[in-house]
Amino acid sequence: MPRPRLHDQALRDRLVEVASEVIAAAGPGALTVRDVARRAGTSASAVYALHGGREELVAAVADEAFRRFGTHLGTATRTDDPASDLLSLGLAYRRSALTDPHFYRIMFDVPGTGGQDPRGPHATARPTFHVLRDAVVRVLRAQGAPTGDGTDRAGVEIAAALWGQVHGMVTLELAGLLPGTAEQRADRYERVLRTVGQALLVAPRGDGLRPRRPPG
Repeated sequence: MPRPRLHDQALRDRLVEVASEVIAAAGPGALTVRDVARRAGTSASAVYALHGGREELVAAVADEAFRRFGTHLGTATRTDDPASDLLSLGLAYRRSALTDPHFYRIMFDVPGTGGQDPRGPHATARPTFHVLRDAVVRVLRAQGAPTGDGTDRAGVEIAAALWGQVHGMVTLELAGLLPGTAEQRADRYERVLRTVGQALLVAPRGDGLRPRRPPG
C-alpha cells in the first residue's frame, strides 16, 4: 500500500482558513506558525512544508481572499442588459462578503494584508476592480456616453463611488450594525444599490439603473 500523504491539499486549505480567522480578528502581527498549527491540529513542520513560513502563509491568505472574491463576482450575470448585470455584480459582492467574512475583512479592512498591503498592487489595479469598472462602462456605453477605452476618468470614478457604497453597506452588516432580519437587510441592500446606481449612472437623457417595479 502507498504511504498516506501527511501534508495534503486539505491540510494546506485548512491552514489558510485558520490563518484567515486569526488575521481578520487581530491582524497579521498576531499570526505565528506554532499557533496556527495548534489551531489546525497539526505540527509547525507541516506549516513550513506546505507554506514555507509565516510570511508565505500570510500571502497565501491574501491570495485566497481575492480568489474567492473573484469566484463570487464571476457568478454575476452577463446578458444584453448592462444595468441588470451591474446590479447582479453588486449582489454577488455582498454574497461574497457574507459567505467568507474573514477573507473579506482581510482584503479591505486589515492593515498589511490584501488591498491594505503596501507591497501589493493598489486595489483599483486589481482584476476584481476592473470587473466593476468594465460593468460600469457597459452601462455608460449603452446610454450613449463617451467612455473611450474603458479606463477613462468617468468609468473609474463611478466604479469607485459604487464600490464605496457597497463596501460601506456590507461592512456595517458584517459588524451587526444594520437592523432587520436577513431578508430585510438583503432587500434594503438591493434597493440602495438601485437608488445609488441610478443617481451615479445618469446619462444626458436621464437614464440609469432601472428601479424595480412596485408589486401589483
